[in-house]
Amino acid sequence: MQRREFITFIGGTVIAWPLAARAQQADRVRIIGVTTSLSEDDPEEKARSAAFRQSLQKLGWSVGGNVRIEYRFGAGNAERIRKNAAELVALAPDLILATGTPSLEPLLRETRTVPIVFVQLADPVGAGFVESLSRPGGNATGFTSFDYDIAGKWLELLKEIAPNVARVALLRDARTSAGIGQWGASQAVASELKLDLRPVNVSDVADMDHRIGEFARDANGGMIVTESGPAIVHRDLIITLAARYRLPAVYPLRGFVISGGLISYGSNSVDPYRDAAGYVDRILKGESLLTCPFKRRPNTSW
Repeated sequence: MQRREFITFIGGTVIAWPLAARAQQADRVRIIGVTTSLSEDDPEEKARSAAFRQSLQKLGWSVGGNVRIEYRFGAGNAERIRKNAAELVALAPDLILATGTPSLEPLLRETRTVPIVFVQLADPVGAGFVESLSRPGGNATGFTSFDYDIAGKWLELLKEIAPNVARVALLRDARTSAGIGQWGASQAVASELKLDLRPVNVSDVADMDHRIGEFARDANGGMIVTESGPAIVHRDLIITLAARYRLPAVYPLRGFVISGGLISYGSNSVDPYRDAAGYVDRILKGESLLTCPFKRRPNTSW
């Protein structure tokens, strides 16, 4: 598994700050906005936030001292996430950290000037968040943590652990480009493996029990959970349903296994926040870069 990294000019231009301006900036308490689709008490969110803050501290940023962090938690609610984006932009922060497509999309509708560092995205170019990998443009920069092709790996892994599986319920967030992309990649591999693939909208929590229960009535079923904010927020319910209906399931993150899931294969969901702290540090110190060389690193965990 590989992660591409890239950064852009803020506003598309080089900013040469005079020494006096830099001194004034150094004395000012900076404001960092953070928006995520998870809830504040989610163990996954706590681990990510801790990694981000610890990395900032190592770089000389003291939360409550020279930097203030304004958190907004979406808890899987799309409307709340949109309101959070508007609230953060209204605070006029120096920079915003956004997790995933659900958080980034509303932010880019609210502002094209506030610098945004994003994490946990698959295809920012295909989603229209940046112009290209070599020259992103705009006010967003960040890290891709997984490719759509990983959806095919999940299906292959499911067949390895449950060879009799012939039908697969694929849980995805149909509202996002990532949900669409992961579904497309899954269809190609499902055809090769002769699997009957059925989509289940993971954001429709009220209907999830009914849909999965209906799917499980026939034999030889299995389940794939693609990476999305709603899937992480509702992972306890998803894991419970997989056990109730005796469906072998493959999950996208290790946190699902920690919560009782069968097996996971996916990106490390904490390390990108340490990397993001490095970008935040550079931007807050006035650095504006047109491009940053790609750094391809293994980023996969079971």
